[in-house]
Amino acid sequence: MKQDNVLAFPHEILPFVDAIADEARSLACAYFRSGANVNIKVDGSPVTQADVEIEAALRRSIAKQYPLHSILGEESGGQIGDGWSWALDPIDGTKSFVCGVPLFGTLIALLHERRPLLGVIDMPILGERWLGYGDRTTWNGIRVETSTCSTLADARMFSTAPEMFDPASAAAFEQLSEVVAMRRFGTDCYAYGLLASGYVDLVVEAGLKLYDVLALVPVIEAAGGIITDWKGERLGTAFDGRVIAAATAELHHAALNVVNASLNAGKNGSPGGVPGRS
Repeated sequence: MKQDNVLAFPHEILPFVDAIADEARSLACAYFRSGANVNIKVDGSPVTQADVEIEAALRRSIAKQYPLHSILGEESGGQIGDGWSWALDPIDGTKSFVCGVPLFGTLIALLHERRPLLGVIDMPILGERWLGYGDRTTWNGIRVETSTCSTLADARMFSTAPEMFDPASAAAFEQLSEVVAMRRFGTDCYAYGLLASGYVDLVVEAGLKLYDVLALVPVIEAAGGIITDWKGERLGTAFDGRVIAAATAELHHAALNVVNASLNAGKNGSPGGVPGRS
């Protein structure tokens, strides 16, 4: 198996990625609503045996097929290397998982020289899978594209939970919430898949880790969207955990303007946001 140019052989890498995503899906389905124990990590986030076993299975498969590749995972750590690397989040949305809510997913990213080139969002219980690679994103094998929404007034905005924002970011998010068409919470990585398929126009989040976002980049970009940090920079190993993903460049630019105006106002001592809404 080639180690230095795997994406020159899509007939090899794409079936492999599908196979390991299938393996992860099978394990997730077996554990879902099974009453498995939940432990709390040092950072206060929950972890289950499913998280641990899914990541371990993915690591074994990758190490066997591509032994020279680096691996970063939520549960067992690791790092993104300068050559080929994988980033794994075995269950993105563990809180949903332990509550029996099927809106959790498995995230798999393949990077070269620290840049995400291939991404998978797999929703095990829903039977949905987005794969972004090259110039196309597919949903269950069917090509999808982001919406043409270009104005905040028409935008459908999603985020996982209000508590993911620190006070300054929360004020900026509330400011943005006042000017979009609608705001919804609770979808974890599913919102990014829906954005790639054109059902959601904007996803704005904070407090994320590398393994939460690297798989999302190819899925969103290959579908025609834009995903950056709140400064408008590409997501990379030094990002600060804040993400804006948008269906179009115009919408992305408008969202950036609102959140950064709020953040700058807060730094200058002016009111940084508006009261929250129900």
